[in-house]
Amino acid sequence: MSLHGLLGRTLGHSFSPAIHAMLWGCNDYRLLPMEPDEARAFLLKKEYDWLNVTIPYKTLALELCDRVHPHAAAIGAVNTVLNKNGVLYGYNTDYAGMRSALAMAGIGLAGKKVLILGSGGTSLTARAVAADAGAAQVVVISRSGADNYTNLEKHADAAVIINTTPVGMYPNGNEAPLSLDGFPALTGVMDAIYNPLATPLVQAARARGIPAAGGLAMLVEQGRAAAEYFSGKAIPPEKGFACLKALERQQSNAVLIGMPGCGKSTVGRLAAEKLGRPFVDLDAAIVERAGRSIPEIFAAGGEESFRALETEIVREYGAQHGLVIACGGGAPLREANRTALAGNGRIYYLDAVVDRLSGEGRPLSKSPEAIRALWEARHTIYESFADVTVPDTDPVTEANTIAEDFEQ
Repeated sequence: MSLHGLLGRTLGHSFSPAIHAMLWGCNDYRLLPMEPDEARAFLLKKEYDWLNVTIPYKTLALELCDRVHPHAAAIGAVNTVLNKNGVLYGYNTDYAGMRSALAMAGIGLAGKKVLILGSGGTSLTARAVAADAGAAQVVVISRSGADNYTNLEKHADAAVIINTTPVGMYPNGNEAPLSLDGFPALTGVMDAIYNPLATPLVQAARARGIPAAGGLAMLVEQGRAAAEYFSGKAIPPEKGFACLKALERQQSNAVLIGMPGCGKSTVGRLAAEKLGRPFVDLDAAIVERAGRSIPEIFAAGGEESFRALETEIVREYGAQHGLVIACGGGAPLREANRTALAGNGRIYYLDAVVDRLSGEGRPLSKSPEAIRALWEARHTIYESFADVTVPDTDPVTEANTIAEDFEQ
């Protein structure tokens, strides 16, 4: 018997095969999508040696396992099943994944008030992790009940927030379950969502200098815990960290921002060639979608019409993975665009010398004076948004800088 893999209903583009291949060389990991009746029959037949289990079959797996680990029993869900001579052993490695992800981000729970958003299965995991870590108080926020989103001010003293809801998940990656403005005592934020890599909640925490963990770290670390059960061997944390970094690189976009005329398209194409990734010029995508040039879009509907279409295109491509993206000069000015681009993106600012910029064919920068005024209005936004500032040298050097940084 050698059948093993991930059991679920809708598996889509699961990261699990890649995670188990990287962690312990398991290259025959299968995705096993099934409807509920099929899943029950499959589990009962026991024609597999081990399984990961995902939504919506974690409670079914708990019901059908012969032996259940205390963590899984307390949480009420099994996501890891071992078949040992016909006896099914059930575990919950989401617990280990969340605990490790918090530790990796430097987020401690001991003695702290922890606010958990949501009341589903992942919420139960978070509650168990917080209780076992010695949290002073654990409060669950749901849509109704004593603690809900209308009376969050009662919990302004929360030190840690853990989001277990789907708010902020693709394709609604510009949403957040709450604002962090009302929580001045925060020392950590975790979001169980991993698509996008950095949800608006995680971005907001990092912008405030608050340690934050996204869901990909939890996914990899629960996979590492499961792989130890499957392989019967210890898998060092270093392997998990290397796997996490590799997945982050694969799933991230390299996003180029900067003034009109600074060479984003040229540098972006060169960087895409070096990284072996598709290249997307957002201005070109806007022109294609509109069926007219950018000056014609401005002439027909004004700047606001162009910006609305730009935001639509930014959201579409920002939600994708593994691209090199060149943005129009004004794209980072809107907060919604910054959120969409940063969700899966590492941001590179091409810091061009203003006197070298040309405004030819650009509606908002037709003269040196207009270019200088645009730079004065925009450069601090570019600088604060960027992860890396790329000095103005030449396109090949700039592309090399981006490619080398991105592959680190």
